[in-house]
Amino acid sequence: MKNEEKIPRPLVASIPLVVLIGLLAMSIWLFGSDSLSGGSQMSLLLGTAVCVLISMIFYRVPWKKFEQQMSRTMGDIFVTLLILLSVGMLAGSWMISGVVPTLIYYGVQILSPRFFLVTTCIICSLVSLLSGSSWTTIATIGVALLGVGNALGVSTAWTAGAIVSGAYFGDKMSPLSDTTILASSATGVDIFVHIRYMMHTTVPALALSLGVFLVAGLGHDGEAALHVEQYTRGLASTFHISLWTLLVPLFTGVLIARRVPSLIVLFASSIVAGVLALVLQPHILVSIAGDASLSTAAALAKGLAVTFYGATQVETGVPALNELVSTGGMAGMLNTIWLIICAMCFGAAMVASGMIVSITRAIIRWVRTRFSTVASTVVTGLFLNVATGDQFISIVLAADMFKDVYGEQGYEGRLLSRTTEDAVTVTSVLVPWNTCGMTQATVLGVPTLTYLPYCFFNLLCPCMTLLIAALGWGIKRHREPQA
Repeated sequence: MKNEEKIPRPLVASIPLVVLIGLLAMSIWLFGSDSLSGGSQMSLLLGTAVCVLISMIFYRVPWKKFEQQMSRTMGDIFVTLLILLSVGMLAGSWMISGVVPTLIYYGVQILSPRFFLVTTCIICSLVSLLSGSSWTTIATIGVALLGVGNALGVSTAWTAGAIVSGAYFGDKMSPLSDTTILASSATGVDIFVHIRYMMHTTVPALALSLGVFLVAGLGHDGEAALHVEQYTRGLASTFHISLWTLLVPLFTGVLIARRVPSLIVLFASSIVAGVLALVLQPHILVSIAGDASLSTAAALAKGLAVTFYGATQVETGVPALNELVSTGGMAGMLNTIWLIICAMCFGAAMVASGMIVSITRAIIRWVRTRFSTVASTVVTGLFLNVATGDQFISIVLAADMFKDVYGEQGYEGRLLSRTTEDAVTVTSVLVPWNTCGMTQATVLGVPTLTYLPYCFFNLLCPCMTLLIAALGWGIKRHREPQA
């Protein structure tokens, strides 16, 4: 009972969150797209400070508790940070080696502007379904498709929305996905039972999304010929366009098929692409080195190193293409990593203080019917994504908080596992300071709030799970609720 008394009331617990949202809005207003370079990080740290001060002064929560929770949280995301660095390394090596330029070169000549969006969504769905990773899908084929879309004159926001929609469908439905495994295991549901049950909400959401992308694509103005000609000429005159570069995606696909961990796949693929750059694009590496006093071998080594860790600029003669083929390497991910660390501090403080528990308990009190049970889970999942900044933490917390509630109501565990994924996994990429939202915005070079309105699959999933709950389709009680 003593611990119960220390948990803040919901109104008090919401203060740090309100402060954070206000500070983030101010940061975006003041700095615009540069808010990720420090403004948003400071907002998260100030929100953390408000949470800690309220807890220590009014609820006597010891500082040691915050330190311990932050240490646990940072430990949980350590591999994620390494993956981010590897994604930056991969983005640089795939671009400079000619992998992405080759995919763009042939892609703009094969894909139709009118069917580009729906095709993009389907391709990303299949790749993500096979790989089990939305992050890997977006960092590889997603980046290439974004370039194809630019060449075809398709809006960057629409293309990014199609990429994210497809990638998160595959991630959600793949038995290889870490979020799918986590959601099923956290709720004690067999993973294949979980996946089959998700089809009730996920397949209709994807079908509707594909319909929207198809209609939007058919309305394309068809003035892509000039863009295509400029891009293909610029790419061919700058890079050595060769089908040999496709050995890198093939090698990556083999590693994925063999279920090699994502971190190893990304790193190994980067190294192979780097070797290919030495063979096919030595002139670009020498240009990146930018030091005429170096021998050819030294210049190649320096250019390759910069490709892996630093920013690169390649002159193609086409300004829009120059921007597309520029990369940031591992250094380009540092603002994202900085933001993730600050977001994890805020999430850890909210957990250690008991404020998250307080708010979610207030939500749970509204649980009376089938619809309110599912709706409460959806609202809690969305709230956790915003408050903790990490989908993995949000999945575990949502499952823990509602497991007993669903049991008392007599519902099967698969309803909780499905609702958790519908509420958490697919919406994490829509929150600018969530690890997923930050990562995909950095990799694609498209701000989260820019692509958000076009991520139809991600927006429809929570709505679909609410609709299914209201209709009661496929939802059964295995026993009557406890009194």
